[in-house]
Amino acid sequence: MNTALAEATEQLQFDAREKPNVPVRHMEFNFDSANLDDRFYEGTELASAYFEALSIFLTYGEDLVIDTARYHRQFVKDPELKRLVTVLIGQEAIHSKMHNEFNDVLAEHRFPVTFYRFLADKVFEYGFKRLSNRMQLSLMAGIEHFTAVLSEYMMKNEAVFYTTDDEKQRALWMWHMLEESEHKDIAFDVFQELSGDYALRMRGFALAAFTILVLVPLGGSLIPLIRKPTNLISPRYWKDVRRSLALIAGPKKGVWGSTLGHIIDYTRRDFHPQDHDTSAYLEYYKAKLLHPDTGLLTPFMTREFSPGLRG
Repeated sequence: MNTALAEATEQLQFDAREKPNVPVRHMEFNFDSANLDDRFYEGTELASAYFEALSIFLTYGEDLVIDTARYHRQFVKDPELKRLVTVLIGQEAIHSKMHNEFNDVLAEHRFPVTFYRFLADKVFEYGFKRLSNRMQLSLMAGIEHFTAVLSEYMMKNEAVFYTTDDEKQRALWMWHMLEESEHKDIAFDVFQELSGDYALRMRGFALAAFTILVLVPLGGSLIPLIRKPTNLISPRYWKDVRRSLALIAGPKKGVWGSTLGHIIDYTRRDFHPQDHDTSAYLEYYKAKLLHPDTGLLTPFMTREFSPGLRG
């Protein structure tokens, strides 16, 4: 009986590794400063600024994921998981490149991109990059959990992308949403294979939570005041603040408020990202975004390939 159970468990583990193909897509958005919508998120100023601050952070967070994944790839024994680590590195590298190009356009609209890049560089250089390799691995898994939560929220709330006429910004976030959901379990699986230490996983989760839920909102909250100091005494702006807070943190519709259960689910000892199945959403968005004739992403995608197995 024990042998049969072990064989069944091994087969389930093998089946779990047989995932749909996850490609690396090269994109070229050619962002246009003249058509940038700085209120793209539901027509708000502050909630949109949160995502602009997140865009700046993401370039550093993704570079950390790339460096951490590249370092740990050599220790991964499962050849398919090692291949998927290569996919993760490829997707994140292009995310970082595209968001950097987008951030350059934000700078032309008086967003404090240069200053925030300076701050983020110091936080990563003298903070996150000085953590042990084990802790960076845990932080990578934690960051990827939050991007997976955000992606699932966006998948379930597609309308937020269509309150703007800024098609390129819409394409940027929807493309990013799609790929974060595609690779949401890779960093976690690497952590589990190479460590599996629950206490370490929780420390990485806490640090990721502090970054995404405290540091990024703090940066986002200052953007409208830096760009337009008179917002501080503008009744219209403070009305926007109330609406924006509901959109980001509200329990019913808020990005993070309504997903709190999903966020905390990471603290379960037996948690796995695939416990939150988004396969149906992935199929829907692949068909919609990548359709050869009508797909939103089709005009911007220059190349797609799937890395092979590595020795």
